[in-house]
Amino acid sequence: MSGPLRVVHYLNQFFGGIGGEEQADVGVTARAGSVGPGRLLEKTLGDDARIEATLIGGDNFVSERAGEASRAIAAELDRLRPDVVVAGPAFGSGRYGLACELVCKVARERGVPAITAMHPENPGASGARRGLYIVPTGASTTSMPAALEALAPLARRLGRGESLGLAEVEGYMPRGARRVHDRGRPGYQRALDMLLDKLHGRPYRSEVPYAAPERVAPAAPIPDLARARIAMVTTGGLVRKGNPDRQVSANAVRYHRHTVAELESLSPKEWEAYHAGYFNHLVNSNPNYILPLSFLRDLERQGKAGRVHEHIYALPGVSTPVAVAAGHGRNIATDLKAAGVDGALLVAT
Repeated sequence: MSGPLRVVHYLNQFFGGIGGEEQADVGVTARAGSVGPGRLLEKTLGDDARIEATLIGGDNFVSERAGEASRAIAAELDRLRPDVVVAGPAFGSGRYGLACELVCKVARERGVPAITAMHPENPGASGARRGLYIVPTGASTTSMPAALEALAPLARRLGRGESLGLAEVEGYMPRGARRVHDRGRPGYQRALDMLLDKLHGRPYRSEVPYAAPERVAPAAPIPDLARARIAMVTTGGLVRKGNPDRQVSANAVRYHRHTVAELESLSPKEWEAYHAGYFNHLVNSNPNYILPLSFLRDLERQGKAGRVHEHIYALPGVSTPVAVAAGHGRNIATDLKAAGVDGALLVAT
């Protein structure tokens, strides 16, 4: 290959400089050269690579109109004819991660190598199991320099037509692919070594890693809803007006409990959303969209629901690691059980 490596970079509307959630519905557009974090990416790639164009798409548009977005991305890739496509990094942003996954998928279908980067718990990271190259990052943009440092050399090699080695060596997420290679010793000997290490309490590492998903058995149905006490929990980032409790907008390290015993509804004069994962304007006009207190009060008056619990629980779910979110859930469940709550309505975004 002669000349600099031709790179196409994908960003969402925020990193592309178009705007925040209010611009999440914009379609896919192309801009010449590098944009935003692409400038650091281009510098990290080195003198033998150049970002020819940056594709920018709104998170809502790409996730909700995937077919139309795919066609627009494919048309731009056909026009630009890059050597490699780099998407993101998306970090913990779910819709952005799914968009990066889609971009890499479209590129691969057109014979163009592609790579992206995101937090392992991003829903887009499931693309690794479908053969995409995904570099793990932190949950927030504070890990941008480290993410680009890890991403750039792999992108450069893919663009040059080189094959990448094992995930554990190269630093990308395991893709579930199995390669035939000589480990120097027969499998039965390696298996016996692992068994002996296990029996003697010594550390060992399986050659077939497996992450078992958590299985949660559904709770039994509430036998009589008309006599039940119902609580409400939301990951939609509900806060008191002005956010006096200083709730964060993402990566929630704690949740907040609010009293609604005297309230019939959530007024936009007293409540609002503070959440980095969706456009807050609509729910700010009626906070009952985040947590339907007014609707449950109607059911309570009609005798269809026994009693609305006097406390509500709120946090922003976006970018919160699964282990942290599970801890919040256990603590909230403990509170609800102690209060005699029969069921909880979890309102997510």
